[in-house]
Amino acid sequence: MLELTKTAVLACLLILPQAHAYAQSSELERRPTYTLEDAISLALQNNPDLQIAHERIGQAQAQLGEAFAAFYPQAQIRMSYEHTDNPSRAFGMIISQRRLNLDGTTNFNQPGGTDNYRPEVVATYSLFRGGQDYQAAKAAELGVEAAELQESAVRNRLIEAVTSTYYGLLASSEAHKVALNSIKAVDSELRQSKNQYEAGALLKSDVLSLEVQLAETQDAEIQAANAIELTRTGLKTLLGLNADESFEFEQVSAALQIPENHEAFDDILNRAIKERPEIAAAYKRIEIAERKLSAAKGAHLPRANAYVSYGSDSKNIDFSTNRDNVTAGVMVEMDLFNGFGTSEAVKKAEHQLNEAQKAHTQTKLAIENEVKTAHLKFREALARLNVTRVAIASAEEALRLVNQQRQAGAATVTRYIEAEVARDKAHSRDIAARFDALRAEAELKKALGSWR
Repeated sequence: MLELTKTAVLACLLILPQAHAYAQSSELERRPTYTLEDAISLALQNNPDLQIAHERIGQAQAQLGEAFAAFYPQAQIRMSYEHTDNPSRAFGMIISQRRLNLDGTTNFNQPGGTDNYRPEVVATYSLFRGGQDYQAAKAAELGVEAAELQESAVRNRLIEAVTSTYYGLLASSEAHKVALNSIKAVDSELRQSKNQYEAGALLKSDVLSLEVQLAETQDAEIQAANAIELTRTGLKTLLGLNADESFEFEQVSAALQIPENHEAFDDILNRAIKERPEIAAAYKRIEIAERKLSAAKGAHLPRANAYVSYGSDSKNIDFSTNRDNVTAGVMVEMDLFNGFGTSEAVKKAEHQLNEAQKAHTQTKLAIENEVKTAHLKFREALARLNVTRVAIASAEEALRLVNQQRQAGAATVTRYIEAEVARDKAHSRDIAARFDALRAEAELKKALGSWR
């Protein structure tokens, strides 16, 4: 019975780790794995900045509808009440209420308190307002177009940010793998060296050097692991995911194609000036400011409105068609003096136009600088990539030679580890250069407005 119990305990001890590993494996399989295209699609759906830009389009469209409201008739229903003992006004009320009595019983000089209730419907229509309504509507139309261009600019920046961060996540993962391989290699050599030292075949200094080297590789692994989590957190923010939501990325670094540089800088710059939505939006804002200036100048011109009123006057609140009346007319008015309000409004619009023109120039200069910087970074990344490939070949050959010397007893363990670490660092620099080239390509695409 005791032997049976021991056997069961031993079986449990053997099965539990396997079950735990299987559970972890199943958990990883259930987690969604995102490609770069998946990440971009998710960001376009969830990113708050893009959603805010979309809401601004809705605001601009509503503002357009508000501007067009001036071209429709306006109708109001209202109720007024008056009480007076003024003879002239009281006489007018009595006539409007259809109760004028000329039999001498009414004293028109002393009418006493008179009440008048008037429910009515009033409709007005703007015939002319100096072009202010027309210019406001055109400015609102341009505002919708500017908001749409701003959304395109946000989309362009968002896709670049997701792409660069995703490549950064892949780069951190590759660097972490290199760091783990370095730890494994140094740790293996350290164990062998300790055995040789205990056997009297190796110096203590060589063992200590390997321990220092192991500490350095472990430090590099810690930094690489932390870089993965930091980059993952930044990517979650771009994707609109909460911090506690899982995000696993597809390991496709080996299949990534390295970009090439074919276009001249002048061609790239001209394309950016034509295609960047920020440039088009800045020009739209100039047109909006011009329309607003025209609207402000239109306030100097006369205004004409047509109106019609239908209502009933009575001494109580009752409505009767026997006492109804209709009033229609056209009113023309023009400001002779309004405390220089119109002139100041024109000055304000002129300054806004100047500001929009300067902002257009500023945007153009910023894009030119962005394109130049992105182009230089792209060329630098490609040049670095070529250098790192040569460095990897040299490091691999150096490691092979040192290994031969070590086997022949002509090289120390420390020298071999130095060569191996140099090889790993060369691979790390190559990984960094490879993903820097991909990120530089994404930045250049953003500078060109390729993702608008």
